[in-house]
Amino acid sequence: MTPTTRRTFLASAAGLVAASAVTGPRASAATARIQLTREEHRAIVIGSGFGGGVAALRLAQSGVPVTVLERGRRWPTGPNAETFPRISNLDKRALWYGTLPEAIRPLAQLLGTPIDFTPYVGLLEPVLGENILGVCAAGVGGGSLVYQGMTLQPSEAVFTTWLPERLDYPRMNQIHYPRVARMLRVATAPEELVGSPTYRAARVFADRAREAGYDVEKIPMPIDWDYALAELHGEMKPSYTNGDCALGVNNGGKHSVDVTYLKQAEATGRVTVATHHNVTAVVRAADGRWEVHADRTDDTGAVLEQKILTTRALIMAAGSLNTSKLLVRAGATGAIPDLPDGLGEGWGTNGDRIYAWTDLQEDFGAEQGGPVVYGSKDWSDPMTANTIIQASLPPLGIDARTTMLVGFGVSADRGRFRYDSSSDSVSLHWPRTADSGSHRQIQQRVSRVSRGLGVLTDTNSLVNSTWHALGGANMGTVCDLEGRVLGQKGLYVLDGALIPGTTGACNPSMTIAAVAERAMDSITAEDIGPVI
Repeated sequence: MTPTTRRTFLASAAGLVAASAVTGPRASAATARIQLTREEHRAIVIGSGFGGGVAALRLAQSGVPVTVLERGRRWPTGPNAETFPRISNLDKRALWYGTLPEAIRPLAQLLGTPIDFTPYVGLLEPVLGENILGVCAAGVGGGSLVYQGMTLQPSEAVFTTWLPERLDYPRMNQIHYPRVARMLRVATAPEELVGSPTYRAARVFADRAREAGYDVEKIPMPIDWDYALAELHGEMKPSYTNGDCALGVNNGGKHSVDVTYLKQAEATGRVTVATHHNVTAVVRAADGRWEVHADRTDDTGAVLEQKILTTRALIMAAGSLNTSKLLVRAGATGAIPDLPDGLGEGWGTNGDRIYAWTDLQEDFGAEQGGPVVYGSKDWSDPMTANTIIQASLPPLGIDARTTMLVGFGVSADRGRFRYDSSSDSVSLHWPRTADSGSHRQIQQRVSRVSRGLGVLTDTNSLVNSTWHALGGANMGTVCDLEGRVLGQKGLYVLDGALIPGTTGACNPSMTIAAVAERAMDSITAEDIGPVI
């Protein structure tokens, strides 16, 4: 692989390598004097991403007071803001408390752009497991802050092949998926934008995909594209139109969970979002209530206060990686007795694949408009369904002949979480050759799109990674379809941990939110009312 291609991969991965810190908040020197506070709450939601945002809003609308615990901070944006870090000059805002694990550090050193490893309540936490690197977000809004924004709904055939048929796709298609689309105000990129010089890479991808015989369509995005047009007209500093939005959109206009679901939830007056609250353990008390142990920290990770929050209704929505680790540890240590045997099993990568495409015959542009415009679906056979898209590269001064291709596939391969009593920790284990079938399907398609004079680099061959961790507390084995943990009254899972490994050749956000919407219809009607 050429130095340019290597640097392109590392830069475009943005957090696969450069944000690979996996340490939690640190105790201060005065640990013994840290205050311990006990609180009672009607309902607690751990995490503020898609699942947590849906749960908080729907509970509040049904009259239930809710406390949302978020380990990260708020990231307010607006025209010309500098809220989020830029990939061209990574700083402490990119990292969740800590430094790079040694296994990843050599790759990070090849990046060639400054990286500040000062401990900070940053955006991304990598989880380095056996044969896999998972990435999860921190901050009010969770993964919606940093995801590209593709809002894809699987077809009924693909959905029912890979997800439980009893979820009732026709009803979800009629009620829950449209509800999410309305909340996120999804829209496709306007032609004025796509026809501009900075969106040449998107047009080249679409042309090449059609030449290869593939259907192409615009991808719905939770974006007010008028912000991007304002950039194009010189009314705002670039954020969309130069692709510099992989770690959050500074200019605003992105309908992430913090400014949609959570904003509406807080407006009810029944929802409190407690930032800088890092949950360290969940416990079932002797009286059947749920205890949440959390450290309240400052921006540097110093522990300011330790809390034990008690509730009869606890919704786990910390993301597949962290929800699974909390529950697996609770089960192994006896903090929650009698958890289902399938806990920690059934974890998947959603078939993620990321490529750097260098084409010596094309000029994609030193500035590539983003985040995503076009995609190509191959869903005719649900067993091999996959989607490929082109994503912009940020302005890094690299060769303008390089851009990114990304694929999502379907795969029956699964990993697991395991508890190690010697270190009191939970680790992720992934089979070395897992997802090989889905990767072959994606590889064939991106190879046809990118054929010609150039180089196609599969970044997963360098660092096998996923931004879309799914499973660990799967519906059907650990939870029912509404996220109720079997045999554990008042305990729910409503995030990616509930989804069995794949969302059917789509990025997961739309399905996670729709499944949570479906679940909350039942939970608010049958389980958690406004009066205890």
